[in-house]
Order: sequence, then C-alpha cells, then structure tokens
Amino acid sequence: MSLYKISVFLIAFVINVTSPTSTDGDDLNVSASVGELKQLSLSPAILDESPVFKSVVDSYSSFNFMSAFPEDLEISGYCTDLLHIFGQRYVAYVNCLVPSARPVKMCHNCFASYGNLIEIYTNISEQTGPGNVSCRDSLLRSDRLMLVYLLYNKLEDIWTLSGCKDCVSKDLQSLTNDTLYFMAVLNQSLTCFEKYQQQGNHSELCKECKSTYKSLNELYGGMDKNHTLCIDIEDAMNATRRLWSKNFNCSFPREETVAVIAVSSFMLFLPIIFYLSSFLHSEQKKRKLIHPKRAKSNTSLVNIQDKFS
Repeated sequence: MSLYKISVFLIAFVINVTSPTSTDGDDLNVSASVGELKQLSLSPAILDESPVFKSVVDSYSSFNFMSAFPEDLEISGYCTDLLHIFGQRYVAYVNCLVPSARPVKMCHNCFASYGNLIEIYTNISEQTGPGNVSCRDSLLRSDRLMLVYLLYNKLEDIWTLSGCKDCVSKDLQSLTNDTLYFMAVLNQSLTCFEKYQQQGNHSELCKECKSTYKSLNELYGGMDKNHTLCIDIEDAMNATRRLWSKNFNCSFPREETVAVIAVSSFMLFLPIIFYLSSFLHSEQKKRKLIHPKRAKSNTSLVNIQDKFS
C-alpha cells in the first residue's frame, strides 16, 4: 500500500476515534464520511488540502532541505566562486569533446577549453585567495569521494591518452608547427582527391595525386619516429589511407617494399650461389692435387731409366 493511501486511512482512523459516542444514525454518518474519504483518495489535489497531510509534508521538507552548518565547516565565498567557475569550464570542455569525437579533432578544437580548465584547477589546488584563503582542502580533500579531484583526473586521462600534448604548444595557446604543416599537406591531398573524384576517373586520381599522397606518407612516418603524433593526426592519416587504397583502389610501391623484395630474392638465390661456388672450388682443388702426382710419377720414371742406362 502506498504512503498516499496509508495517510487517508490514518485520517479516517483519527476522525473515528475522536468522534463522540453516537447513535445508529450517527454511525451511519461516520460510515458515510469514511466512504467519502475513500472516494476523495482518488483526487490528490483534495488530499493536499488536508491540514494533517500538509503538516507532515512541511516537516519532512524542512528536514530534507536543512543545510545550515556551523561557519567553521562551510567553505568561503571565494572557494564557492572557484567551484562555480570550475563547473562552468568543465562543462565547456566536455561540450567541446563530444562533437569532436568523430572524426577525432579533440586536440585541435578543445585545447583552449582544456587550458581554461587547468587554470581554474590550479587556482583551487595551489593558489590562495584574499586573506590567504586556500581552497585545496575544502574542495579537494574534505570528503572520501573527492569529486572535484576525480572529475578533473578523468578529463586529464583523456588528454594524456590522446597524445594531445604532442600536437599543442606547452602553454596550450596554439598548435605546434609540425601539426600545422601536416594539416596543410593533408589538405592538399584531400583537395586533389576531391577534384578527380568528381570527374569519376580513379585511375587519373591515382596518377595525379600520387606525389602529394607520397609526401603525406613520408611526413607522417617522420612524425611517428619523432613522437610528435596525436590522436587527431593518426585518425586523419588512417582515414586518408582508407580513401586511397579502399575507395580509390590506388597503390604505389613503397621503398621498404622494394628493399624487402631485394633481400628476399637474394636469400632465395643464396643456396644456389653457395652450391655453385662449392662445386667450382672443389673442381679447382682436384686439379691442384693431380699435378704433383703426375710430376712425381714422371721423376720416378726418369730415375728408373737412369738406373737401367
């Protein structure tokens, strides 16, 4: 039974108990009043007007929303303002991240909002306000959950896993020069793709866009070796490679492929070269061994002839 119906029956019970002893006619009136109350239970608006019900609700509400604590337990107005600003910048950063999820452009689009979030968190955790007020303990360490600290760490983990620090300047004010140059070369390749894709001639696309796409691949390989890649560049390069190979069916021999083929061919013919050189070497050795034997037999023959003569 719901709290709503229980309240109705309690009111009826109070009315029944407090009423004076009555005659049979009065009993009928009480029964009728109970019946009317049961009918009224179908209308919450009428029940809300009951003074007993309103007093119970008011006392519960006042207890539920009571939030007055001693002044030494409450945070200062300065810390409250910082917490409010942190919430605004946190929401701004998340609102930037979600639309930048696909295609991935979080490092390019959201570095400014991330910098603002770091700034306010630094103010909370390290700096002091008017009257040498510090908000670190009251906002970051005052309870077991440490919600502000937990929220900030989650977003910081996203920034670290994405490798955005390799594409953005240390002061979080702009993209790095390597990143800007890569995006320029990428745009050249995409512009070439779009131009010849509209013509519907993929063979011409593979031919005319080969040089720009090759330059893009070489640039990406160099950035990978120098550890200057972030998730934005990785995702953009993967999408471009899918366009080149899968959508346009283009390909070109890469330098490492040629080297692999050359080494494989050498290893394939190496046994043949080995056995051929061994055979030639053995034949030459046999000839060298035969000459001394013949010379010795000739000298022995001469000696025999001398004896008989």
